[in-house]
Amino acid sequence: MSRIVLPVLYMPFRGAGCNPGAAEAGEAVHRWAAEQGLVLSPVARTRMLRARPELRASLLFPDASRDHLALVCRWLFWTLLVDDEFDDGAAGHDPRLCGETIGRLVEVFDGAAPRSPAEHALEDLRESTCTGSSPEWERRFGRHTVRWLWTRYAEAAERAAGQMPSRADFARHRRDSGTMRMVLDLHEVVAGVDLPGPARGLPAYTALREAVVAHAGLCNDICSVEKEAVAGNGHNAVVLVQRDRGCTLQEAVNEAGVQLSRIAERLQRAEKELAGQIEAAGIEGPARAALERCVRDYRGLVRGDFDYHARAERYTRPDLVEVDRQGTLSRCFTA
Repeated sequence: MSRIVLPVLYMPFRGAGCNPGAAEAGEAVHRWAAEQGLVLSPVARTRMLRARPELRASLLFPDASRDHLALVCRWLFWTLLVDDEFDDGAAGHDPRLCGETIGRLVEVFDGAAPRSPAEHALEDLRESTCTGSSPEWERRFGRHTVRWLWTRYAEAAERAAGQMPSRADFARHRRDSGTMRMVLDLHEVVAGVDLPGPARGLPAYTALREAVVAHAGLCNDICSVEKEAVAGNGHNAVVLVQRDRGCTLQEAVNEAGVQLSRIAERLQRAEKELAGQIEAAGIEGPARAALERCVRDYRGLVRGDFDYHARAERYTRPDLVEVDRQGTLSRCFTA
């Protein structure tokens, strides 16, 4: 296929650069993967090296401590591993196999004994992340993680049935199928933020989080549409625009770029509305400081995610994409 040209995308937030511990985190995450028995095939290893989870972690959290950066990097490595297995691999076209595997991962997250390397890695991540966290945070993070996992099965079932969702249904699905909800939860760990119910319940705070999630999902769809075309994965907002409009892929990308700009404007609007709601609700002290910290950091998350997609070869070099045609689950997901 001919290369598309990305439109100039509106980005109102400044970047803070990379965390200085990026290289160290990259080396550490591959050591961790080896310790967990996550032996990647040559194709999978190449894809992971081009995805550079340490780059995304360091752009999302430029000021994170060494330990927090390592934790985020491990989560991103693991979610990339799952994505590649069920988005690009043969298992993503077999809903029975996909459902059994995802179901096992969910059980392990809920406390079942792990069997496969991917399950052992998930247990290690859960224990490392949730130890010392509040029950409410753990429930919220668990809910977002489980929803994300089951979206892999939903897509496998639709692919096997030769079906594609409507754009409205996909927009709802995309909120859970990206990892940004989990990243926002991890942000609270990194930043030491613990919002009380009245602060978390402000409508503009909810709108701000949803805009961050929507921006990350659409940015990924725009930048990965060529990569996913190689793998035959049509669960992509740009592909659905092209289908419904009957236009070229380039025209669909251009339209998606306009939509992304509108989401960035929604972010800015939510920030202003949140400031007014904080005043109206009389939120002061640590709760107010935590909300203001979230506003600042969410800008950085959006910009860091945006910059990552412009730098990682996973998205900038779709001509290098390889699809693993092994026809079954990789060793990482088998006991």
